[in-house]
Amino acid sequence: MATPLSHTSPSALRTVAVIGLGTMGTGITEVLTRAGREVVGIDISEATAAKAVAALEMSTARAVVRGRLTEQEREDLLARFRTSTDLRAAADADLVIEVAPESYEIKHQIFRALDDIVRPETILATGTNALSVTRLAADSARPERVLGLHFFNPAPAMKLVEVVSSVLTAPQAVTAVTDLAIELGKEPVAVGDRPGFVADGLLFGYLNQAAAMYEAKYASREDIDAAMRLGCGLPMGPLALLDLIGIDTARTVLEAMYSESHDRLHAPAPVLKQLSEAGLTGRKSGRGFYSYEAPGSDTVVADALTPLSGAPETSGRTVRSVGVAGSGTMASGIAEVFAKAGYEVVLAARSEEKAQTAKARIGKSLARSVDKGRLTAEAAAQTLDRITAAGSYDAFADVDLAVEAVAEDLEIKQQLFATLDKVCKPGAVLATTTSSLPVVACARATSRPQDVIGMHFFNPAPAMKLVEVVRTVLTADDVHSTVREVCVKIKKHAVDCGDRAGFIVNALLFPYLNNAIKMVQEHYASLDDIDAAMKLGGGYPMGPFELLDVVGLDVSLAIEKVLHREFRDPGLAPAPLLEHLVAAGCLGRKTGRGFREYARR
Repeated sequence: MATPLSHTSPSALRTVAVIGLGTMGTGITEVLTRAGREVVGIDISEATAAKAVAALEMSTARAVVRGRLTEQEREDLLARFRTSTDLRAAADADLVIEVAPESYEIKHQIFRALDDIVRPETILATGTNALSVTRLAADSARPERVLGLHFFNPAPAMKLVEVVSSVLTAPQAVTAVTDLAIELGKEPVAVGDRPGFVADGLLFGYLNQAAAMYEAKYASREDIDAAMRLGCGLPMGPLALLDLIGIDTARTVLEAMYSESHDRLHAPAPVLKQLSEAGLTGRKSGRGFYSYEAPGSDTVVADALTPLSGAPETSGRTVRSVGVAGSGTMASGIAEVFAKAGYEVVLAARSEEKAQTAKARIGKSLARSVDKGRLTAEAAAQTLDRITAAGSYDAFADVDLAVEAVAEDLEIKQQLFATLDKVCKPGAVLATTTSSLPVVACARATSRPQDVIGMHFFNPAPAMKLVEVVRTVLTADDVHSTVREVCVKIKKHAVDCGDRAGFIVNALLFPYLNNAIKMVQEHYASLDDIDAAMKLGGGYPMGPFELLDVVGLDVSLAIEKVLHREFRDPGLAPAPLLEHLVAAGCLGRKTGRGFREYARR
């Protein structure tokens, strides 16, 4: 016998009820009305419903001004939207989308009431991103028609929609809603029922770690956010994003995730509870991690935590010449950065041949910049003339700053620092570009640990704006000031952090990548769906598996092992799937195969 859902098709979902007309509900109504659907918006507050109508009128008026809608199309669109404060207005809906507050009690009340209002074939969708769809479905009289339909904020702009099935959901309902999402111009991703689903499941663990990092006073809110924007190309820093999402909402999502995973990475950082209970919930209240001009404003204003601008308290040492140790891509890139900024650079390697090869690489990079119009031929020639290639570190005798960019191996770096200690003049600043090793271990290989500091550049160094400046407990104040001043001169954004594994960027990035691998390992979602979810739902420039294959699976595994060893958190243990791929020699793009296969060049 046919089920009530057996003939459901996207064209049949003509009338949609949206319950809850907050920011998300209003955005969803706009998406639906633009796609020709009849929409009834339902909210217990008449004022909220009126705000939704006003918001739709304003956004469509802007669309007319920009030539995206005609005045007639706007009038037709607005005529397709009506509001009500009574759930019975959903009686004729083919699809109901509930985006009420994240509370089982509230959502259960809505679903129970809808059982007596809507037709048997009506599909009921919850917009939750934190609660169990299965639990909500089980409380409905017809659980087979209940599913999750998770839009991302702002709904008109964000392409991703997660279609969430419970074990009770009828396949026909999933197909109908998936086809509708495609008609709406969205990219649907099918996922199973667990808190956070794909995008938020990965995103909120990362946001939580950032909040914990801030709470531990490891780095300032500004430096944490700048590091993730500039080091990873993210559209927003994690603390600014928490303020946008709502700190109370984030806490609710994390509580739900932790109740299922019992992973300490999902246990809400205490600062989230403190801010929530104080009513400092982010932009909507006018204050969260940052302070805002007014509740609902996105304009950040200075407060007691805003760093003072101006000269540092301690003046730095004079730097006229720079030594760069190494012959790889990183060393070449760093040497290019310093030479472009006007510094005399000595590029030294273990042999004259390696040093000359590295300098030739810089010549090619500068030539590309000339071809693209970013640099004049004269400026490129002057830059290259400032670089002296040397086959011995003895050439560092007169440099004011020596930057090490050799292999990520502590023994090799310590040997080099012992050499730099002998050849560099007194007062020279000695810097390591390590991304995961203890800077203090390099410092202790010298007789002048006060002169040693971390300068973690990002690859490719000429393009990436971020430098993590890593002080050890032994680093002198004037050495720190020197490096900060140098970063300004080479047009890099410096962020301060202490000497612990991963610094800011890798400590936040790699647990997120590891959790993505665990999702695939557990057959929760596919590589393609996870990559799509993070690019479309989180605005990430690359999905986690694209990024892992670019970074190199061996490099990623090494960093994850360092993080796990330092923090001893079981949730940071490298995913076995990553270890298996590395053991098999599948290291990513450089070997032609990692999580995906690549054509050999």
